[in-house]
Amino acid sequence: MARDATYSPRPPVSARTPRLVLAAALVLGVLPLWVSSHLPQVDLPQHLHLISVLHRLEDPTTLYPQLFAARHELTPYLGYYHAVSLLHWLLPLDLANRLFLSAYVVGVPLSLAFLLRALGRPTWPALLALPLAYGDNFGWGFINYLAALPLALLCCGFFVCTLTRVKQRRAWAAGLAVALVAVLLFHVQVFAFLALALPWLLLTTPLPEDAHARGRVERLRPRLPALAGVLPGVALFLAWVVLRLGQPSEVEAGAPWKAWGPMLSPQNLAWKSFAQNRAEFFQVLANLLRDGSDRWPLLAVGAVGACALVLGVVRPAPSPERPLARLRLPGLVVLALGLYFLLPFDIRGYTYYLNTRYAQLAAMLALASVPVTRPSTERALRWASAACALPLALVLGQGFRAFSHEAAEWDALVAATAPKPRVMGLIFDARSRVMNHPVFLHGAAELARARGGITNFSFALTPHSPLRYRGTPPPTFASEWRPQEFDFATQGGAYDHFLVRGVPPSRVFGARLQRELVVTAQAGDSWLVRRR
Repeated sequence: MARDATYSPRPPVSARTPRLVLAAALVLGVLPLWVSSHLPQVDLPQHLHLISVLHRLEDPTTLYPQLFAARHELTPYLGYYHAVSLLHWLLPLDLANRLFLSAYVVGVPLSLAFLLRALGRPTWPALLALPLAYGDNFGWGFINYLAALPLALLCCGFFVCTLTRVKQRRAWAAGLAVALVAVLLFHVQVFAFLALALPWLLLTTPLPEDAHARGRVERLRPRLPALAGVLPGVALFLAWVVLRLGQPSEVEAGAPWKAWGPMLSPQNLAWKSFAQNRAEFFQVLANLLRDGSDRWPLLAVGAVGACALVLGVVRPAPSPERPLARLRLPGLVVLALGLYFLLPFDIRGYTYYLNTRYAQLAAMLALASVPVTRPSTERALRWASAACALPLALVLGQGFRAFSHEAAEWDALVAATAPKPRVMGLIFDARSRVMNHPVFLHGAAELARARGGITNFSFALTPHSPLRYRGTPPPTFASEWRPQEFDFATQGGAYDHFLVRGVPPSRVFGARLQRELVVTAQAGDSWLVRRR
């Protein structure tokens, strides 16, 4: 029987195996996000509350229309908030957020594989980065920064392809332009890395035309599409800088979330020592669980990388790369490490937790830089790197489920919360028995989001938020980290609900607890106090 002209045989098993291995590893990598009802991220309740406000800004059944307004200006956090808000039109907010986080986790190894392919290297080391999708940045809930990482790796890959793929340069340049703008719309700190990484790739990537080029003009011409591809992102960044720096900053020495002096003045910069950064580097790569068990997947990844390093030295594969081109990926590692060790920890009033975030990016690029080995060993290394996803799924899955049981106290308190609440969060103890990070810090935002209310602290106070308060924000103490500064006489009158965690409400409210206030629910280490 004659075969149809459109028939194409299935790829052989040997060709399908790497794809199946990759798919299995990716499924295991995202599994921890789907086995618990609450995710252990410090800032996540604030993020979800802000997205809920953005999505329901005209909803009269909430407090949102009378208190919040859209901030019609460019901010680098637009990407995450609007992406999840769009998904929220189709799905419940929590589900939309989990899909977004899943795309990020899957995007880390896939975008790294794309960069490796663009550099002409084997793609299997990309799987080694899967455990690094979690860690300190994930625990703090720096979702905008996390989402920008795979986009940055795509930018690097697009940039290299624009330089080296002669026939498709315009298409690759268009992809580069879109990806670079997207990076800026998610997080400016990742954009700062690209400000160093793309020039490095430009200097170290040989072009096919270089062998016949005469003079600088002929060498520059084929590089123009790559330079044009970065122009939209650079123009948008400059526009944002003018808008951001043109706004007056509130200088108040010693006050949290305020500048202590001019932007780059010594009093406004907080540094970690080189020794402290060195000691923390490996810690922040896997520090979610209090028992330290999430370090096992990282140790497994390190073991595979060490094996690849030894095999690459003992039995190296012939490399078609020119000597300078071989330095492209190690150079990116050095740049990321430089940002980690040389930048300040805080620029008060502008950006916080600055240098530590880059440890994750540096580690990803370092694992991808293992030497190229012979094809005979690549299959075993591919299987070994994929196998690292199994302990990742088991350890984090178990840890996330344990935290979810602990965080069920929020669900019990939500049931006792009235519609349109004004919730004061008095979190004297934000610690978890399972997680390292203070994941209960923003519990008040969970109650407010569930009932369409507000909290005493909101990211709407920050200039990078897509929302702002219509008038004066509700009164509160200087920092959500300092509930001991709460003064009922000057601040308590603006709220009808009080979430207290870590100390009995009687120690906070005294005689008012029987006269004006009443405890309506207690769960775990938390109490919900309401006005009578």
